[in-house]
Amino acid sequence: MAWPGAARDHGTFCVSCHTSLAYALSRPKLRAPLGEGAASAGERQLLNNVVKRVRLWKEVQPFYGGQNAAPSRGTEAVLNALILTSYDAASGSLSADGRAALDNMWPLQRMAQDQQGAWDWIQFDNEPWEAHDSQYYGASLAALAVGNTPQSYRSAPEIRNRLERLRDYLNREFARQSPLNQAVVLWASANWPGLLGPEQRAAVVKELLASQQADGGWSSASLLWTWRDWSVATLRNLWIHSEASPLKPRSDGYATGLITLALIRSGVPEADDHIQRGRAWLIGNQDQSDGKWPAYSPNGKRDHVRGEGLFMNDAATAYAVLALME
Repeated sequence: MAWPGAARDHGTFCVSCHTSLAYALSRPKLRAPLGEGAASAGERQLLNNVVKRVRLWKEVQPFYGGQNAAPSRGTEAVLNALILTSYDAASGSLSADGRAALDNMWPLQRMAQDQQGAWDWIQFDNEPWEAHDSQYYGASLAALAVGNTPQSYRSAPEIRNRLERLRDYLNREFARQSPLNQAVVLWASANWPGLLGPEQRAAVVKELLASQQADGGWSSASLLWTWRDWSVATLRNLWIHSEASPLKPRSDGYATGLITLALIRSGVPEADDHIQRGRAWLIGNQDQSDGKWPAYSPNGKRDHVRGEGLFMNDAATAYAVLALME
């Protein structure tokens, strides 16, 4: 296996970008096999940017203004908290900056009845991270951040109500979610005991196992939408503009990496045939020229060499690394 060039230590990261999150979660996994004793230059730059904005939270402006200001703020707060608590988790303690990121996140939690427990989330009609159903994805990331914290933090009385609202929201909306969104909350439940009930965990594991492709991978195109998502726009994207569709599913690194990781974290044995086949697909489908894994945009055809086309490939590569290094 070639070590991914898409670890992308070029340092040009937007703090609010979802692929920067994937990079921050996966890049530390490569240190040992690469013989590195500390964070790479790209990691340090990303972390410095996150820490700077966390410390200046009351002074810095959201990345987007106008009607997108609140969603931009909510999205960034969750991503910052997850990035910093993920680095803290290696030591088993919560740093001052990790705690500050969580302190920035909690006051932005929604209290309106229909969205209580979630956060305002960027919505640019871009699956899978900035679409109409991505608020649930964002709340699942917040749950991942919570799972990174020590038990002493999670049991603190001052955040007990916040945690209950988040857990209630994730359970209340769980059945309405796409399998990919459910995979993220399944992953989060591994470090947050009681986040999902045993019946929910068993049901989503069963569905994810059943959706594995014949080649051993999983296809994002067949797992992004539920029946409530159908509209003229989604039909157009899915059947005309997408690079893969449910009728012609193509296994990809994002779905295969994410689902393989979530299944392992949920307790499916690594010797299980589904896990072995998923990992075999990842090993066999890495681009040996630059180390990346393939991904296909559900929002339209993309040039995967530059610009927007890199987003999904970067995320696919990061989750493939997490699944293989787990």
